[in-house]
Amino acid sequence: MVYFSRLTDIVTCSLTEILANEEDPQAALDQILSEMSEGLAGAQRSVKTATRNEKRISSELTEHKSQIDHWLQKAKESLAAGNENEARLALLRKKEVEDLIAGLQQQLDAATATKNHMQTTLRALEARVADAKRRKRELENGDSAKDTGPASAIGSSDSATSTVSERVQEVEDELADLKKQLEQGS
Repeated sequence: MVYFSRLTDIVTCSLTEILANEEDPQAALDQILSEMSEGLAGAQRSVKTATRNEKRISSELTEHKSQIDHWLQKAKESLAAGNENEARLALLRKKEVEDLIAGLQQQLDAATATKNHMQTTLRALEARVADAKRRKRELENGDSAKDTGPASAIGSSDSATSTVSERVQEVEDELADLKKQLEQGS
């Protein structure tokens, strides 16, 4: 049985509801985890592609911005040499590059938004996978499994290690902030 047809299905699913309707929740979780892993791999590829696109457009934008200075300098030189027509042509080229930059800036904004969206989706998928893994451990241990720490929720894959470290640090930072708030309130 296929449980998910889109990444958003994974993010928005109710594992409790899915498992309640299954005769063999453990087998269902195995299938669910398999599908989630495929979705996670796809999301990771999408984040990498979106990041490459953003960097490529940003690089192209930087390159074209330097051309503005070139055409402006050419216009100044032509005008200083008494050649107004060449100065006009150089300024026309400068305007063309400025128009191109405006279009590239919109593309960069869109690429950045896409990258940010894909990163958010990836984190949501990682959270959903962690939940499914916890539930699987609980089923395997007769509903009495205990987490061994924040990093155990995601697993030990190399691609998840940096995300786990970042998340653990975020939790530690938030915990420290809560402690400060409690101390100030006392």
